Amino acid sequence: MARKRSNRNRRGSHRDSVVVIGLGRFGRSLALELVDEDTEVLGIDESPEVVQSLSGSLTHTVRADSTKEDALRQLAVHEFDRAVVAIGSDLEASILTASLLISFGIENVWAKATSEAHGRILTQLGVQHVVFPEHDMGQRVAHLVRGGMLDYIEFEDDFAMVKTTPPPDVLDIPLSASAVRTRYGITVVAIKRPGEGFSYATPDTVVKADDTLIVAGRTRATERFSELR
Repeated sequence: MARKRSNRNRRGSHRDSVVVIGLGRFGRSLALELVDEDTEVLGIDESPEVVQSLSGSLTHTVRADSTKEDALRQLAVHEFDRAVVAIGSDLEASILTASLLISFGIENVWAKATSEAHGRILTQLGVQHVVFPEHDMGQRVAHLVRGGMLDYIEFEDDFAMVKTTPPPDVLDIPLSASAVRTRYGITVVAIKRPGEGFSYATPDTVVKADDTLIVAGRTRATERFSELR
């Protein structure tokens, strides 16, 4: 097993870059979003068609077998600080690739899991960030479909942030007077007026009917608040 290398020994050109291995729907979307945010991306996939289709969109695209240590080392993958294993359909390739990245001592590895068992294996290998794109998106869309939410983000430990419209009983009075934290168990974090950007909410903020709110709190509390009409 390769010994972990410190940041001082990694090539500086890769410290602000990300390697994305597996350029299917999830990997492609992730890689393109990173590029849009001015992050350099090395995209790796076994399919020549996939690599060719993204050759002009990512910083670098390479066809390679990510389960082979020599192939990854030739691409200097071991010098990256951040890597994403976006392989979904080939469980063995996902696990072997993740294992190699961990053995390289890459400090931040994200890996896509397609099942709870897959996720457990990745965690046991030492992957720091295991994501379940299909499951997480399904949960998120379910929340949006059933309630009055405009957007929804759930964190660990039963905590969520919700983008929603205000209910009638908090309108035209300061937030301190509406006592939303006491009555509903949520905190109004930010508010957006029509034609303006979001700004932090204060106790003196007066909510109007056409405002958009960002509220935070326990998951069920944010759900209940967004359902008030």
